[in-house]
Amino acid sequence: MKIRRVVTGHDDEGKAVFVDDQEVEPITVSLTPEAEYHRLWGANELPTFPDDGVRPADEPFFPPVGGHRFLVFAVPPGHRQEVGSPEPTPEELAFGMEELERKLPGLRDHMEPDAPGMHTTASIDFELVLEGEVWLELDDGAEVHLKPGDTVVQNGTRHAWRNKGTETARLVAVLIGAHHGRVTTPPADVPPPWRSANAEPARGGHSRPV
Repeated sequence: MKIRRVVTGHDDEGKAVFVDDQEVEPITVSLTPEAEYHRLWGANELPTFPDDGVRPADEPFFPPVGGHRFLVFAVPPGHRQEVGSPEPTPEELAFGMEELERKLPGLRDHMEPDAPGMHTTASIDFELVLEGEVWLELDDGAEVHLKPGDTVVQNGTRHAWRNKGTETARLVAVLIGAHHGRVTTPPADVPPPWRSANAEPARGGHSRPV
């Protein structure tokens, strides 16, 4: 599925102009082949206007403090994030993790290897369900069933998206980088927190990034 993105900006005289109008292709990875990520926009610092509307740097996947991300993501039925889904082979896992880091840099650093799909980010996330049905899971198995038109304000909480339905769920999300006492985004050459032997176990027996 392609998503049309229209971008505005300013010309040399400060007039409002259309800068870009194109269809954005989804990003997919082999570990979750039916999941889609449309990275529509983002920046790693607060913008200053007027500007030319050129897309700023927006890596890693999650924003730093003062940064933001605008994306649409899809959670298909039977998503591999769901507990109990078939495990990939060692070869598939090695290739998939490298591919994930290449296409969606920084995403895997926030995922919990012993609790598929669970992750915590230093951001406040605003989400709207566009189509399908999805279940949002928090600590201790607490969950809520979401349908089209439902919204979520996620305040840096540990969570996972589950699709127990029969159709792909699609959500739009705006992520704003925030201070978080338990989560940081490590540089590329630093192992993510969950790889540390000192990572604190989360409620329910899972480990979480600290």
